[in-house]
Amino acid sequence: MKASVGIALFTLAFALPAAAASKAEVEKMFRTWIDRDLWPAAKKTGVTEKTFRAAMEGVTLNWDLPDLVPPGSKPKKGQAQSQAEFSSPGAYFSEKRLQGLAGTGRSLAKTHASTLRKIEQKFGVPGEIVVAVWGRESGFGSAKIPYSAVEVLATKAFMSTRKDLFRKELIAALHIVDGGDRTMAQLKGSWAGALGQPQFMPTSYLQYAVDFDGDGVRDIWGSVPDSLASIANYLAKKGWQAGRSWGYEVSIPDGVSCAQEGPDLAKPISAWAATGIKRISGKGFSGGEAKASGMMLVPAGTHGPEFIVTPNFYVLKEYNNSDLYALFLGNLADRIAYGGGAFQGPWGDVGKMLRSDVLAMQKALVAKGYDVGKVDGLPGYKTRRSLGDWQAKSGLAPTCYPDASLKSKLR
Repeated sequence: MKASVGIALFTLAFALPAAAASKAEVEKMFRTWIDRDLWPAAKKTGVTEKTFRAAMEGVTLNWDLPDLVPPGSKPKKGQAQSQAEFSSPGAYFSEKRLQGLAGTGRSLAKTHASTLRKIEQKFGVPGEIVVAVWGRESGFGSAKIPYSAVEVLATKAFMSTRKDLFRKELIAALHIVDGGDRTMAQLKGSWAGALGQPQFMPTSYLQYAVDFDGDGVRDIWGSVPDSLASIANYLAKKGWQAGRSWGYEVSIPDGVSCAQEGPDLAKPISAWAATGIKRISGKGFSGGEAKASGMMLVPAGTHGPEFIVTPNFYVLKEYNNSDLYALFLGNLADRIAYGGGAFQGPWGDVGKMLRSDVLAMQKALVAKGYDVGKVDGLPGYKTRRSLGDWQAKSGLAPTCYPDASLKSKLR
C-alpha cells in the first residue's frame, strides 16, 4: 500500500512542475484575470458591463481541453521531428467517408434546392460547394457541438499556447451575446471554440454570418438557410469567382515539368492546355475557363493525381489552409453535383519518410538557393517544385516529391 502511494506521489510530482499552482489556485487567478485583464479589454471594444458580468459569472476553467498551459507550467513538447512521419496524401481521402457525405449531400441539395438557388444568385457560390463545406465541417449540421463557447474560449484565452488569439475570439463571442443573436446558454461551440453548422470562429461570425430566413437573427446553429448563406457569404467575401470551377483533374505529359505548381505561377488555362495537359475526364476546357487563369497542383508530385486549379481553389483554402482539405471539398462538390467519384490518378505509396529527413532536404535546397517556403519537414508546394527543379538540373527524372532514394543524393 505504501509503495502504491509512493508511486502515485512520484507520478504527480512529474505531472505538475514544482512551480505549478493547484487547480484551486489557478481558478482564483482566472477570476482575477477576468476582472483585471479581460474586462478592461472587452470594455474598450464596446462590450457592455451587463453582458460581460452575466456571461462571465460562474464560468470556470475547462481542464479537459487540449494544449493548456496552466500558470507555472510549460507547454508540452510535440513529438520530435526525427520520430514523426508525415502521412501519405492519399490517406486523407477516405472513399467510404466521401461516398457517405456525397450521398447525404445530394439528398440535402435536393431538399434545399430553392434556398441554394437563391444563395447562388445572391453570392455567386454554387450550391454544391456550399453543401460540401457544410458536410465537411459539421456533417450537414448533425455533429454534436456541446461546449459552452465562452467557457472554452475563456479557458484558452487564459491558459493555452495561443492566448492572444483566443482572447480576441472570446471578446468577439461576448459581442455576439451583446448584439442579441445568441444568449449565453445558446452560444455553443466545438472544443476549439468554432460555432454552429459552418464552424465559424466568433470573429468570422461577426463578419460573415447572414440572416437568410428573415427572422432577424443570424442563427448558424438551428437555421439551415442562415448556415448555408453564411458559408456562401464567407467564400464570396474571400474572393470566390462566380461562374468558375474550383479546378480539374488532369494528365500532365511526361515532357512537362511538375516543378511549375503554385498560385504565383498562374497562366491562362489555354497555355497549360497548349503544353499537352488534358482533363482526365476527356472533356475540353470551356471557352471562358480556357481564357482565365489556372495553376498546376501536384500534391504528391508525380506519385498522385494531378490538377489545374483556379483561384477558387485558394478561396476554399481560406476555410482551412490545406491543399488536401480544398481538394476534398472540390471532389465532394463534384460528386454532389455530377455524381463523380474518386480522383482517377492513384495516390502512390509515399509519405512514409521521417519529417527530419524532409527537413534535411529542405535545408539542403535552401543552401543551394531555393525558396522552399516554410522549413518544417512538410513538403508544401514550394518544397515540391524546388525539389523537382533540382532533380531536373541534376539529371534526375523530376518527381517533385521527397522519397528515400533522394536522401543520399541531396546534401
